[in-house]
Amino acid sequence: MFTKAILEHFQRPHNTGDLLDASTIVNVSNPVCGDTLRLSVRIADGRIEAARFKTQGCVAAIAASSVLTDLLIGKTREEARSITAQQISHALEGLPAATFHAAQLCVDAISALLKST
Repeated sequence: MFTKAILEHFQRPHNTGDLLDASTIVNVSNPVCGDTLRLSVRIADGRIEAARFKTQGCVAAIAASSVLTDLLIGKTREEARSITAQQISHALEGLPAATFHAAQLCVDAISALLKST
């Protein structure tokens, strides 16, 4: 059911935990499935210098959050705004339709991040 990339990001997620010197921290959740994502970023010189996450949820939500941080690091606000749920799914070699909500949760986190910075 899950691709090799999904399982890799789930078993060995990138950029987990808290970012102690974060510029911004946002929390988003999916009320339907109960997944939650806490995204912390540090912005310097107009770019996202570091990103960390804490996700409580399904395999896909953790994997998508891991990919999200990889995609965010080094991006400007405008570049971050262009990250889509489809791009996150593609980076995971395709999320099954039943778990595509995990990629949307990440996009919701980007929106919340951009509103609060």
